[in-house]
Amino acid sequence: MDFRLSDDHTMIADAAARLADDKLRPLAETLDEGGGRAELLENLNLLAQNGFMGLNIRGEYGGTEAGTVGFALAVNALARACASTAVTVSVSNMVAEVIQAVGSPDHRATYLPRLCDGTYPAGAFCLTETGAGSDPAGMRMAARMDGNEWVLNGSKLYITSAEYAGLFVVWAVTDPDAGKGRGISCFLVEADTPGIVIGKAERKMGQTGSATNEVHFQDCRIPASAVVGEVHDGFRIAVSELAGGRIGIGALALGIGQAAMQAARDYMLEREQFGRKLADMQGLQWMLADRETDLEAARLLVLQAAWLKDKGQPFSRAASMAKLFASEAAQRATYTALQIHGGAGYVKDYPLERYARDARITTIYEGTSEIQRLIIARETLKAVA
Repeated sequence: MDFRLSDDHTMIADAAARLADDKLRPLAETLDEGGGRAELLENLNLLAQNGFMGLNIRGEYGGTEAGTVGFALAVNALARACASTAVTVSVSNMVAEVIQAVGSPDHRATYLPRLCDGTYPAGAFCLTETGAGSDPAGMRMAARMDGNEWVLNGSKLYITSAEYAGLFVVWAVTDPDAGKGRGISCFLVEADTPGIVIGKAERKMGQTGSATNEVHFQDCRIPASAVVGEVHDGFRIAVSELAGGRIGIGALALGIGQAAMQAARDYMLEREQFGRKLADMQGLQWMLADRETDLEAARLLVLQAAWLKDKGQPFSRAASMAKLFASEAAQRATYTALQIHGGAGYVKDYPLERYARDARITTIYEGTSEIQRLIIARETLKAVA
């Protein structure tokens, strides 16, 4: 068993890290404080120009063909510098993969190049509703046919990048009489379509540089050809693509945790108390050892899930394990790193409090830790049966 990265994967990770250090890291604090939107859009365009918005997309559509392992490595490197930018990259790649996997040839030819080359600053994934978060099958947003058009009515909640997305992948109920989860369809809706109204930006605890909005669809008319895949087959598409998205969030959470522990290591080597460097104190060494072990285990879980997906093998259970463990390991890492910094970790002169806030959401979005445990248990029992 060879755990070494290929030359291509190393090149992708190194390129992402260089860009993150040069462009993302200097802007992260400004974004966290509510500024820097123009610079964020410039960085998203730069990321697109360097191939990071279509990492697992075929070259004929402008993609990088880096695969899921390459995607995970890139998101991880970007998140070590700025989680708010990394989540936009992760979700935009997720939107592109939906289109590549189940979109029509016209969908692929029309929309994938625009996502990959930065024509669309981002893509957005419109699934969650007020009463349909962990239970997306309970969504209420409706789509009805009127002539040769679908008419969308309803609202979606907590939509990442909604303010500057160029394209929305939207789920709506197309057969209200079907059983729960059976009458849902998936649509592609461009941001300038009449009837789309972007709500106020949510005031969030962390990842504040990433726009999160409610999106309202008010008699929004789209052509019949906007359906992705088969009519009424949207719930299956959502479940399938969420599994892939969890690899991205696991990689993102891992990056935040790694950034926090890097800061902790540096601080331990510099700071002295009681006439000794913190790095010489056994209690802190043990805290460091536990968290580094956590993060290494998370890294292996994320890469295993990505490798399985690239090989075309079942990966849903592995993706949930990776997302669950990495997101909770990131919580432990950020709080341990903050504790090692003492009072300094609690003030904004150091990035530790931002890392802690940014990491918190990773146990919630793309499926909460509780939902991941249900998936893992279900898949495990299914295998035994």
